Parts: sequence; structure tokens; C-alpha cells
Amino acid sequence: GISSLILLKESVSLLKEKGWEIGNIDAMLCLEAPKINPHIPAMQQNIAEAIGISIDDISIKATTNEQMGFIGREEGVVAYAVCLITKEK
Repeated sequence: GISSLILLKESVSLLKEKGWEIGNIDAMLCLEAPKINPHIPAMQQNIAEAIGISIDDISIKATTNEQMGFIGREEGVVAYAVCLITKEK
């Protein structure tokens, strides 16, 4: 499959063509395993480098589903992400 960073770069490129820029990103991952907290700084760095924003503007959090549902049975994960976009200065 295609790298999600490539898709992210393309999305940001389309935004910039229309005069917008990313202000910040807030993401949450819900999964039982593996524990990803040790990997969050690297994830933030990769995203920051890919789209040209400060690592301080990227928040990534992780939680579990307390062993409930398909997430608790480790059959899948859920990811939520929102970003603030602003008109370019």
C-alpha cells in the first residue's frame, strides 16, 4: 500500500494550492497493543517533517478500549484526527 505520509503531503499540497495552511493537528489512537507511547515523538517528527509544521503543533495521544469490542479483542484499531486550517499569511 501507499505510505500515509505521501497521502498527507498530497492533502497539504492541495490545501496550499487553495491558500490554506495547517495550524495544528490533534490525533488519538485507540488500540490494545502494541503500546505506542514510546513511538509518539518519532510519529510527531515524521508528520512535522512531511508537512512543514512545528512538532509543537502536533498532538498524538493513545488509549485502550479496556478490552471491549473489536479493539479490545485486538482485531483492529481506531484513529481520530482533526486539524485546524487557516488562511495563509
